[in-house]
Amino acid sequence: MSKALIIIDIQNDYFEGGALELHNPEEASKNAKQILDKFRKDDLPIIHVEHITADPENMPFFIEGTEGQKIHESVQPKNDEKVIQKSFPNAFLQTDLLDYLKVKDINEVVVLGMMTSTCVDSTVRAAKDHGYDCTVIGDACATRDLEVNGNEVKANDVHNAFLAGLSFFYADIQSTQSYLSS
Repeated sequence: MSKALIIIDIQNDYFEGGALELHNPEEASKNAKQILDKFRKDDLPIIHVEHITADPENMPFFIEGTEGQKIHESVQPKNDEKVIQKSFPNAFLQTDLLDYLKVKDINEVVVLGMMTSTCVDSTVRAAKDHGYDCTVIGDACATRDLEVNGNEVKANDVHNAFLAGLSFFYADIQSTQSYLSS
């Protein structure tokens, strides 16, 4: 079994002072760094996914060429690590992610990053639909408060609800420590 790490959108705009600050991005990025270090130590494939907005007027963050669009210093790619740029939540949509995984003969992906409720969720569901076994490192993901029909949903509730939904069929949900100790 060959596995790869997919790090989704750990970019500056999601951190303090960024255009769309998330709840606890620092903690999630520290956990992501631990998983990244393990994949580097084990010499396993690593894929960094970087969102670049296709519509800055309606999505005024991750604007190409800005500091906010850059991958956060905690998980900076090394020269030999794959970087995929996307313009949609699903990292498979209109990118070469699927082809790259096939070329590398990957059949299992470990996913972490930002936002649990959008990009992590849609990418994990797509990966499972493409036949990959998926693990999500829940405490290496972050999201934000959301609103629906006038009701505010706190970030922790959003995060846990999406992880619970993924755990039903799409992914094994683990903590950083449980993954590192397995």
